[in-house]
Amino acid sequence: MPLLDALAIVFAGMAAGAINAMVGSGTLITFPTLLFLGYPPLVANVSNNIGLVAGGFGSIHGYRKELEGQGALIKRLVPASFLGSITGALLLLALPESAFKAIVPALILLALVLVITGPRIQRWAAANTAEPAVPAVDAVAPAPAPAGLPSGPWQAQALVGGVFCAGVYGGYFGAAQGVLLLGIMSALLAEPLQRINGFKNVLGTTVNAVAAVVFVIVAWDRIDWSVAGLIALGALAGGVLGARLGRRLPPNALRGVIVVVGALAIVNLLR
Repeated sequence: MPLLDALAIVFAGMAAGAINAMVGSGTLITFPTLLFLGYPPLVANVSNNIGLVAGGFGSIHGYRKELEGQGALIKRLVPASFLGSITGALLLLALPESAFKAIVPALILLALVLVITGPRIQRWAAANTAEPAVPAVDAVAPAPAPAGLPSGPWQAQALVGGVFCAGVYGGYFGAAQGVLLLGIMSALLAEPLQRINGFKNVLGTTVNAVAAVVFVIVAWDRIDWSVAGLIALGALAGGVLGARLGRRLPPNALRGVIVVVGALAIVNLLR
């Protein structure tokens, strides 16, 4: 591999790791870079997925403070990401790319709407699931939901289902998976956006790691390990740096970054 190509891949991986830590959509940097350098699309997608796992661990480390005390919610959602990722990775190997290409921009647009309207949806959900002010005599008051968990049953079901669907998409392609997760969780979780971003990093890394294992098992011949290693090297550093920057952004600024990156992702995918 030429030195300039290797440097381009490392820097693309670093940028992707930083963007994934803050928002998601880092694949929209690394994947086109690999295509520009002449790698076949499937080889580029699979190798890129494996390489970006390292960046995910870097971003989780960077958001470790936001994740403290959130074990119950993480344990609830990680299995949904796990199963969704396996489904998506197998679909990638079985279906043509055009099968998802038409719906992906619409999914990202929906996610952006959810990110913007998330606080309003949360207030509406809280008002419609509130307990009566005066409980019935001898009635046993329901136990409050643990920190981080949705307060109503339909929110919990919708959250798990949405995370599973995002996992399917992430295992299949992955670009803007973080935007989808942020949109879903912003609408259904009454949590600060920075904490939701921490959840997103855990779930997105789970999806990428599981998909990577599937690819290693069933698509070894489609992995370029030099590409995956270079992306991993850059993404690990980028993930740590991106987490430091992302944690300093106020909620509205972070929402603005999400909207800009998501809009660019839509434009890129519609070309």
